[in-house]
Amino acid sequence: MAASNVAEAVEAMKGRFNASAASGLSAVYQVNLSGGEPSTHFLEIKDGGLSTGEGTHDSPNITINMSSTDFIAMTNGQLNPTMAYMSGKLKISGDMGLAMKMQTLFPQK
Repeated sequence: MAASNVAEAVEAMKGRFNASAASGLSAVYQVNLSGGEPSTHFLEIKDGGLSTGEGTHDSPNITINMSSTDFIAMTNGQLNPTMAYMSGKLKISGDMGLAMKMQTLFPQK
C-alpha cells in the first residue's frame, strides 16, 4: 500500500529496512522536509538495527532536504532518487556514500 503522508512514508521505510545490508554500519540520516507537511525526522542505523524519531538529531552523518510531496513519492517508488538529486528536488549534505547506500538499506519491494 502506497504512503499518502509523511508518517506513512517513514513507516514504509521501516518496513523495507534491510538489516543485513546494515550489518556493521553506524550512521544517522537526518531528513528535513518542506512543503505541505514540513517536518524533521532521523533514521539511526546501528548494528543492523533501525530506530527512527521526529526532530533533529545531534550528530547526523548525512542530511537530506526535500519537499514532503517528493519524499512520499520517492518512498512509494514514484520518484527516482538519482533523478530527484540531479533535478535539484533532493539536496544532500554530508557523507555521499551513505546516500548511495540508501537504495540497498531501503529497497523497493
